[in-house]
Amino acid sequence: MARKTKAGSKGPVAALTHIDAKGEARMVDVSAKPATERTAIAEGRVLMSKATLALIESGQAKKGDVLATARISGIMAAKRTSELIPLCHPLALTKVTIDIATDEKLPGCIVRASVKVTGPTGVEMEALTAVSVACLTIYDMVKAVDRGIRIEGIHLVEKIGGKSGHYHAAE
Repeated sequence: MARKTKAGSKGPVAALTHIDAKGEARMVDVSAKPATERTAIAEGRVLMSKATLALIESGQAKKGDVLATARISGIMAAKRTSELIPLCHPLALTKVTIDIATDEKLPGCIVRASVKVTGPTGVEMEALTAVSVACLTIYDMVKAVDRGIRIEGIHLVEKIGGKSGHYHAAE
């Protein structure tokens, strides 16, 4: 059971913006916040066998172009984040970029999403959702040949803009 605190206190519930004074979930009111340019970058990795990576790089996967499909799915996911995460605001995204690099040292793929908006709230969840779904799509496209694929390290790399300012993850 969640510990409840009074509004304005320094307790664990009061510090969370999606929890009201009664300890109940709520959507944050951003109507008084100014619309500013905000960017978020997230990253994740899909680890697989060397043979599976070679299959992806050759473009010979039975389901088609794995990386192109993953890029499109990541963009679509960013645009639909508010439908997936209950308390996220629907946002008019101005840019979504999904970059996928293959890395033989892993072996696997490094997926990076950059999402931009001009609005009253940030796009961290959109970037994280984009990376998550792009990674899941890579898994789906080649799971028939490699059930041991692992998705790891999905995290926020950088956030620019908004009241809380600039955030950059430690290396």
